[in-house]
Amino acid sequence: MKRRDFLAVTAAATTLRAASASEHSMLMLTTDQGDRLRQLVPKASGHAAVLLSQLRSMADKQLTQGPWNVVSHRPPGTTFDPHEYYSEGPYFWPDPKNPKGPYIRKDGERNPDRFVHNRNDLGSMSTAVLTLGLGAYLFDDPRYAQRAAKILDAWFIDPQSKMKPDLEHGQAVRGVNDGRGTGLIDTVSFIQCVQGIILLGKAGRLEPAMARALRDWFQLFLQWMTSSAKGMAEGKSGNNHETWWTAQVAAYATLTGNSGVLDMAWDHYRTRLVPAEIQPDGSCPREEARTNSLSYSAFNADAFATLCRIAQSAGVDLWSFQAPNGVSYEKLVHYVAPYVLHPDKWKGKQISPFKPDSTIFLGLAGVGLHDKGLLEAHQSLPRAESPWIAFVDLVVG
Repeated sequence: MKRRDFLAVTAAATTLRAASASEHSMLMLTTDQGDRLRQLVPKASGHAAVLLSQLRSMADKQLTQGPWNVVSHRPPGTTFDPHEYYSEGPYFWPDPKNPKGPYIRKDGERNPDRFVHNRNDLGSMSTAVLTLGLGAYLFDDPRYAQRAAKILDAWFIDPQSKMKPDLEHGQAVRGVNDGRGTGLIDTVSFIQCVQGIILLGKAGRLEPAMARALRDWFQLFLQWMTSSAKGMAEGKSGNNHETWWTAQVAAYATLTGNSGVLDMAWDHYRTRLVPAEIQPDGSCPREEARTNSLSYSAFNADAFATLCRIAQSAGVDLWSFQAPNGVSYEKLVHYVAPYVLHPDKWKGKQISPFKPDSTIFLGLAGVGLHDKGLLEAHQSLPRAESPWIAFVDLVVG
């Protein structure tokens, strides 16, 4: 989308915001679903009670964590604006044959010496905002919102510490470049941050000035994603990066009320993601070409499920879409699901142990596709202790 087109869509969407179906969306759930979750809190039993107890405990711990920012840790030897986010590609290493030359790629092998401070801090910040947003919304505790406000201010608003709303320097490769569109995979955790922001707002715990500032920041970031060279390259990457790009676009457009960009995301799903990424048998060749092919196949399935769930909450059904060539996300789900349950049966390359405990697509697709078997499969998985997993499990029910 060209810059002038993006701005025109933005202006039109702003005037129509009140009438947009996404007004009833809380990103991964609707306002009605959110209300039911709140009503569940005082009378929860069984698994729901366990999840709520975990979330309250995690929210309490976040009261003393952070805040984080991008300026505290800077990569050595760089001269760009210290407010620019920076990370290095995980699979790039010094070349033994040319130690002073450009780094070389070793797919699936993470270089422990790369610069990771900004990426780790972004993840910690997003987890904290989600956790505190859940705490404020579900438990009506002002302490959680007050701490979330400090964390959000440091990352997005305070002129001394805020991140610039772009990712020009994500996943750089030493000796090759100072940033790639690929770096947008680093900001997938912003989806969790946005979920937390929306929960804070729905709880009535987000000051209007801060809410406006956050929407402005994500509007600029969304503009960069859909109009810059790096952003547009990621939107055409043809693998899980493109799927997560679309899910991010949908999340940020939901927060900012940009119905035009939301429509673009839904169209991108129908015209590019499903027909181009998924084969008739449900496989995704770009993911299976990786050295951790099961991990990337499940990661891509999670991205599709996240996007479909955001659309569902906005009143749009992407779950049941079938492309003219006969492929659908449902085929991908049923192709990957057996191997998530039984990783030992996967025939592709997987050089690292596959961990299913953070997988979310089985539960979300089970609800979206009304598939009892997928829901049972989801419930059989071990679950990681994380606010995102606990929240998704609550949403799935």
